[in-house]
Amino acid sequence: MKNFRHLENVATLAYDREKCVGCGLCATVCPHRIFAVRDGKAEVLDREACMECGACALNCPTDAITVTPGVGCAEYIIQTWLPGKRGTSCC
Repeated sequence: MKNFRHLENVATLAYDREKCVGCGLCATVCPHRIFAVRDGKAEVLDREACMECGACALNCPTDAITVTPGVGCAEYIIQTWLPGKRGTSCC
């Protein structure tokens, strides 16, 4: 996923391993495959590839994941797809 990033250390993704129950929903819904479940808990594989869509946080039943959607690359991509909307930068 090294091709899916623009700036290092700007992703708002936060993960609390203690709250994780290992359900795997984060890994299932993440479009960039940021998560994997290993040893009964989710693991963040590549935090910097997070596009901040918020799918992982919305589907986490224990609130072990937080992310601020709308501040990163996902917002930029969506805005450029909408007619009449043009962002100037990703991050």
